[in-house]
Amino acid sequence: MNPVNASATPLLSVENLTHLYAPGKGFSDVSFQLYPGEVLGIVGESGSGKTTLLQSISARLAPQQGQVIYNNGVQHAQSLYQMPESDRRRLLRTDWGVVHQHPMDGLRRQVSAGGNIGERLMAIGERNYARIRQEAGKWLEDVEIPISRLDDLPTTFSGGMQQRLQIARNLVTHPRLVFMDEPTGGLDVSVQARLLDLLRTLVVEMQLAVVIVTHDLGVARLLAHRLLVMKQGQVVESGLTDRVLDDPHHPYTQLLVSSVLS
Repeated sequence: MNPVNASATPLLSVENLTHLYAPGKGFSDVSFQLYPGEVLGIVGESGSGKTTLLQSISARLAPQQGQVIYNNGVQHAQSLYQMPESDRRRLLRTDWGVVHQHPMDGLRRQVSAGGNIGERLMAIGERNYARIRQEAGKWLEDVEIPISRLDDLPTTFSGGMQQRLQIARNLVTHPRLVFMDEPTGGLDVSVQARLLDLLRTLVVEMQLAVVIVTHDLGVARLLAHRLLVMKQGQVVESGLTDRVLDDPHHPYTQLLVSSVLS
């Protein structure tokens, strides 16, 4: 994938961010910028701090140091953790999306598939039932779920369908920024491939900015413009995805790449 023009105004600026909840657990002194339409991959082994970092930059875990600056394109850029908590919650319902590794963490179990999507539309002010139902049906089709399943509970869906429903729920409001935590984790290889094709198409068509956490370098290569490589809470290497994976400089990145190739 080609990198986004970095001369644009950053959508998200992370500055010297730190959150350590035990010795060697969490992350420290992380800085990066994310631009509109760009996909940033955060890779590393389990325990490297990447998921904790994702929680902090997505308004779900306050950092101990540093700041996250969000530019919504309307007002001046705002410091995420200086906003009122109600504003942060509103961001997560409207302007941002969060796709969890386990899809039922991001879905309402006792609400129909259409209702799960419709709730996000209601969060941005839509009140017309017919329009909500029509848009929910359109999004089911967009993520390759039969529209006949509109009134079914997500607990009756396969894991792959639940993940596609979670993606539809997050993208129906046309967010500017989406956070994804191991979105293909736990899925069969064939299901993973279909989901990755879907994600890549939606990212391009909607010009989404995305931060994706993954331990799978194949997923990172397919989706991400740039990578951050994390080890024990530190970013040890960063750069354009093809450069990092084809010519890794840090010994840890070299080990990650060689373990995939061997």
